[in-house]
Amino acid sequence: MVSTISAILLLITFVFFIYYIIKGGNLVIGFFVMAIIWSVVGMIPANIVIQKVFAEPALNYGPTIIYIVFGSWFGRVLVDSGIAPAISQQTNRVGKKHPVLAGILILLVTSFIFVSAYGVGSVIAIGVILLPIMLSVGIPRDLALSVFSMAIGAPMYLNVVLYNQVKAFFPNAVYGGKYLVFAAIAGVVQLLAVIIFFVLNRRRIDPANAEQNLEIIGAEQPSDDGKSNVSVLTYIIPIVPVLMNMIFKWDAIPSLTLATILAMLLTGKMKGYKKFVEFLNNTIQQSVSDIAGLIMFLMALIMFSGAASLDAVRFKPLFAAILPNSHLVLAPLALFRGPLHLWGAGAATAAVLSGTGLFNDSFLIPLLYAPAILAVSTDITQSWNVWGLSYMKVQSKDFLKHGVPVMWIVTIINELLVYYFFG
Repeated sequence: MVSTISAILLLITFVFFIYYIIKGGNLVIGFFVMAIIWSVVGMIPANIVIQKVFAEPALNYGPTIIYIVFGSWFGRVLVDSGIAPAISQQTNRVGKKHPVLAGILILLVTSFIFVSAYGVGSVIAIGVILLPIMLSVGIPRDLALSVFSMAIGAPMYLNVVLYNQVKAFFPNAVYGGKYLVFAAIAGVVQLLAVIIFFVLNRRRIDPANAEQNLEIIGAEQPSDDGKSNVSVLTYIIPIVPVLMNMIFKWDAIPSLTLATILAMLLTGKMKGYKKFVEFLNNTIQQSVSDIAGLIMFLMALIMFSGAASLDAVRFKPLFAAILPNSHLVLAPLALFRGPLHLWGAGAATAAVLSGTGLFNDSFLIPLLYAPAILAVSTDITQSWNVWGLSYMKVQSKDFLKHGVPVMWIVTIINELLVYYFFG
């Protein structure tokens, strides 16, 4: 009886937590307070709370933080070395004559870069280059931002930095083998859907509005006259970390480190000791600054995950009654940091499902990854989407109107792929 009452109270607090998030509450504060509430309501002994909720989860999350740091540094080096701008510049050369083709190329370039690049800093650095190019060929601001954000989300299935964040909930999952096959297909599904959506809206492209849209966001007409000093050989750098894992089974850290060194070496940033040290220091400082807030958010989240794991036993009868042991049918309810958003209230869902032991990690991680990617791609609470709305002067309702239907369909397709590969 006591256990049932406790489970009900946990669910009630969970509902209030989702409401708090939808209303724009601070996530760091919210997750930290929820970790305390769920420890108290779950009647977890104080000594276990101190060790299993606040100490061990944070300490054990250290390796994931290192992955995030190296991923953010790699993204910053891609931008500051000139590789990302050079790739972007190539897409601008076809813009005026073939705006639809230019838009598709920009979407392909965006997805290509974010196979390994990660972080709001990298998105902003790439966005201020590519988004004005899209506007300069006549693509409307709302359409440009929507497809750009969804193109960033497509390769996140393969992005090793993001994967290692999610792996905190599912420690037995492996980045490799069958998962990489699924991730590649799921990413292609999303990218194709974005391109189809863009082509279907091609009639909205009007070069006559280019100057006005650029003026609204305070950008100038991009120029393709300048010659890049970056070799075309460097264009493969963004996928080096994934290739090293697929071919040689390297871990993300050495893969990202090799790609970062190659980026600096092939762009001349290692010529001269003083120049190299200055570039090294600047990129490291900026990349860590880019993710400082994210790291503290993840610390609070993992503490809440620790409390949710300890409370999972109270939910096990409920999940066992309503969920089959081999399948889990989920709708993409991840918007507004909701119950399927792994970097929102979905952290509880993930922790509870993982803690029940009803499903193996190799099945759960792609199953919950798909709706989380929906949120990454089109949710207005995602950090780089918030920046994009402000930068492009786009209304939230327009952004959601374009992105949610597309991503809902993509998520359903990719969930079916999960069942096919792992169910």
